[in-house]
Amino acid sequence: MTDVTSAKSARRPHHWRRDLIELAALFTAVAVADAIANLIGHQPDGPSLLIASAVALVATAAFHTWWARRHSHAPPPDTDTGAGPGLPSADEPAETVLWRMRTTVQDAPGTLAALCTALARHRIDILTLQTHPLAEGTVDEFLLRAPVSLPAQQLTREISEAGGTSTWIERADAHDLVDTPTRVLGLATRTALDAAELPLALRQLLGRCTIHSLPALSITGRPTGESAPVEGVLEDTVMRLRDPSGGVITVERPYLPFTPTEFARARALVELDARLGPRVPRSEDVLTLPEGNEITVRRADRSDLDAAVAMHDRCSEQTLGLRYHGPVRDADRYLDHLLSPRFGRTLAVQTASGRMVALGHLLWDGDETEVALLVEDDWQRRGIGSELLSRLVTLAVEAGCESVYAVTQAHNTGMVAAMRALSLPLDYQIEEGTLVITARLAAAPAQPLDRPATRSGAPSVSRPLPRGAQAEQRSGR
Repeated sequence: MTDVTSAKSARRPHHWRRDLIELAALFTAVAVADAIANLIGHQPDGPSLLIASAVALVATAAFHTWWARRHSHAPPPDTDTGAGPGLPSADEPAETVLWRMRTTVQDAPGTLAALCTALARHRIDILTLQTHPLAEGTVDEFLLRAPVSLPAQQLTREISEAGGTSTWIERADAHDLVDTPTRVLGLATRTALDAAELPLALRQLLGRCTIHSLPALSITGRPTGESAPVEGVLEDTVMRLRDPSGGVITVERPYLPFTPTEFARARALVELDARLGPRVPRSEDVLTLPEGNEITVRRADRSDLDAAVAMHDRCSEQTLGLRYHGPVRDADRYLDHLLSPRFGRTLAVQTASGRMVALGHLLWDGDETEVALLVEDDWQRRGIGSELLSRLVTLAVEAGCESVYAVTQAHNTGMVAAMRALSLPLDYQIEEGTLVITARLAAAPAQPLDRPATRSGAPSVSRPLPRGAQAEQRSGR
């Protein structure tokens, strides 16, 4: 009997009829017992029979108590628990793994129940479920916790037998445990605070996909012909959205078609970005160079275009050539693109007098991320490039990037030294004098590096710049 049942019984109304019936039963039992005792007791062996009957009743009660205690906790019979071959039984703890699975089912009663039954048969726990209605059928997206002994191929086969089609499955992690409304609100908040977050927010919202921001004007100022209608375009595995800053944002996911629900969510993020307009967090860090000069590191955007062009004019052709890998006369044309928050994040270094002396770029390149540095000639070999690179890598880690790469010349020892100073696993690829260095960020700290606390619009307390970052050469880094 449960506590709820006991509580209900205790609240039942008291009836006098029940007491009368119980009292009558008691008197009847006493009368019957007295009649039997009188019948047996007046016989020659009556007392002996009464004693023997009492002993038999006591022995029977003791045997019943012993039998009940011995068999009340016995294990259940060996029956089929429903676990599939190779899966642990119900009472065995099993090591589990998280899976993200998406499958298409018919829009009919019972189809989802069939999928859930198939999952339960293999002891798979459904953590979250999203439904994406289609014109014909429904896409069900699951976050599953399954026994590690269950291979993905078998899981896909079971779902297919239960009525699922176009099934797609991949490994998930603890970050996927956040429910969809919470994740979408978090992405919207990040987008509202920083215009550079829109491509990253779209990537995290839609899963593994490639995002390209194609400008309306080329670097030379000519129209590129890239545009999209206000309402956007959805074409199976590709969606095109109008970029609020001009041009078009193309999202591609070749392995899985986008659903109308996903398209509507992406459009909502882009619309939020358009309504808020250009915005960049205005935080500053004041650092002290080894010789005692103070510099300020802050975010930069297109409003810093004139200062960046002036810095280009003070840089040598060698420095500009190492940075842009092409004719230095075209260097100014790249700045409008590089300073746009849509294509990445830019850090600027300025002196106490307000003159810009260095730029560091973190550029979204599809599903990859590039880092690039430019330090004015007179301010090289002071640790500024290494400091910028370290901060850019921290921004990449916070953005969820798996790696960053830098493109430079094979003889640019300064950039090589700065990348090696990150203490991250590096991959080198050299082709025709061009060196591509890729740093894998799995070993990088998830939190920002040792930075002073800052607040928007206010400089932080100054701190000295480490001397260990002074291995830079006179190479534009």
